[in-house]
Amino acid sequence: MSDPTLPPARLSTAATWLLLGGAFVTFSVGAAFMHSYTVFLVAFVEDFGWSRADVSIAYSLGQVVSGVSSPFVGSLVDRFGPRRLIMGGGCLLTIGLLGSSYAGQLWHMWILYGVIMTLGANCLGLVVFVPILSRHFVKNRGMAVSVVQSANGFARAFSAPISTMMVSGLGWRGAYWWQGLFMAALIVPLGALFRGSDPERGSRAARMATQGQGWTLQQAMRTPHFWLLMLVYVFTGLGSFLVALHQLAFAVDVGFDKLYAAGVLGMGAFLSLPGVIVTGTISDYVGRELSAVISYGTSILGVAFALAITGPDQHLLLWLHSCFFGLTWGARGPSITAKTADLFPGPNLGKILGVISIGTGVGAGSGAWLAGFVFDMTGTYKVAFWLSIAFYMCGSVAFWSLRRPPAVRAV
Repeated sequence: MSDPTLPPARLSTAATWLLLGGAFVTFSVGAAFMHSYTVFLVAFVEDFGWSRADVSIAYSLGQVVSGVSSPFVGSLVDRFGPRRLIMGGGCLLTIGLLGSSYAGQLWHMWILYGVIMTLGANCLGLVVFVPILSRHFVKNRGMAVSVVQSANGFARAFSAPISTMMVSGLGWRGAYWWQGLFMAALIVPLGALFRGSDPERGSRAARMATQGQGWTLQQAMRTPHFWLLMLVYVFTGLGSFLVALHQLAFAVDVGFDKLYAAGVLGMGAFLSLPGVIVTGTISDYVGRELSAVISYGTSILGVAFALAITGPDQHLLLWLHSCFFGLTWGARGPSITAKTADLFPGPNLGKILGVISIGTGVGAGSGAWLAGFVFDMTGTYKVAFWLSIAFYMCGSVAFWSLRRPPAVRAV
């Protein structure tokens, strides 16, 4: 019988890459269902006559719930490993998707999307995979995290066109119903990708000894770096979701055809796949801070192109907006999570990252609602887009301040 005090045996090279591939696929599935809300938002406005701010509440609530629940998810993955969380999260997503097909009131979507589906997707998200990947990819941690993070943009790219076609052909209720059945069919296969990844239980003394190594949450919270990382998440969430949730609605309002606009934005979002991977990999060599600042600048340029659009004949500007904004969608994620692992390594990484992730929930939730509110007040998204640029600039300043390591050391 193996000694429980010994660290688990390292996986073979093939096994580690299979683990990375499984994380990418699983994150893609959960993120795709969540990002499709941008399409359903337009359908809700047309079907029920709800305001932009009203239909944004479910999405905003989901972002806040995602952030607030991240510490809990991080603690669970530290204790039980990813497989059990993926199975449970898949069940919650299935319930939320099927239930959404019967929604008739705003509060239905607050509960189904904002709470149930969000909790499910969080169990298939980055907080679940970063701890295990950080242990098996040390020298190229930025690359590994960026590959998984790129699944977010990859999912966003194909979810909009596919969901638009489903809604057009089946109606939004039928689209939600078939998405729910698809998720139900994937629960067991996705869980099987992580069979054998559960942490070894060992003895109580061994677990306590292991927990004494590396950073604890309390130690991390005593450093300015912890709070700067959370601020980076807040500013990035605000900057991104002042634009992302309302991109399709903005393009349709300007006069572009809905399916055409969804295709253009989807193609731009596909660029996040190489964009996030390249940005995260480069961060292993030039530093997390410089890599992040470059990605912020690229996103700002993408928003600026949207501000320049005034009519449906400006196809080039729509493509430029889609490509530059899509190229760095999620690109800060690998740098932030890898930086967290760099600064606060140890068996409590999942919990630390989970608490820091509250910032992205607050920022993304506030940004998504604020964009809808500003539109309802002004009749345009221009103010929201200018605010996006301002928050991106704040995020780059906060991230650059992380370049020196914390003075307090873990014991």
